[in-house]
Amino acid sequence: MSEEEENGGGAGPSADSAGTDALTHTDDSGDVQMVDVGAKPDSSRRAVARGEIRLTPETVAAVEADAVEKGDVLATARIGAVQAVKHTWETIPMCHQIPITNVDTEFAVGDDRIELTVAVETTGKTGCEMEALEGVTTGLNTVWDMVKAAEKDADGGYPDTRIADVEVVEKRKERVDA
Repeated sequence: MSEEEENGGGAGPSADSAGTDALTHTDDSGDVQMVDVGAKPDSSRRAVARGEIRLTPETVAAVEADAVEKGDVLATARIGAVQAVKHTWETIPMCHQIPITNVDTEFAVGDDRIELTVAVETTGKTGCEMEALEGVTTGLNTVWDMVKAAEKDADGGYPDTRIADVEVVEKRKERVDA
């Protein structure tokens, strides 16, 4: 199955006669629609995304020592990541609500950064890469929120703080036989 077919392209009212360059979420008049995935077979799906937040070495040391005034940064970020995965359909327009079967979060702490990897699994008709991406970005935003007092400079800015390199690193689909 092509990526276009997997994502619902060519199946809706906006498909052109050749089935190429079809809009799947909007039509030529600008009306929006959710892609109809009802006819697709259920598949076991997994998506993994990663990203990092760059911080000062002093802030990273405080996170590792559990010495951040707001509390346990990584535990709080893990909760934020899982909550974001479960609520992706509420924040991404036209995103299907899917049954999440598993979420794994893993942090890697470096000298000047914290990397977060989020793996999401589901069994259904559509993929879970948006859920993995939402988990990463919300988890990293939670880290930022927890450490912002330490990262703030005299002018109230964050010159050393940035979220970077957010990407999907794995996407897998295996058809479930009925």
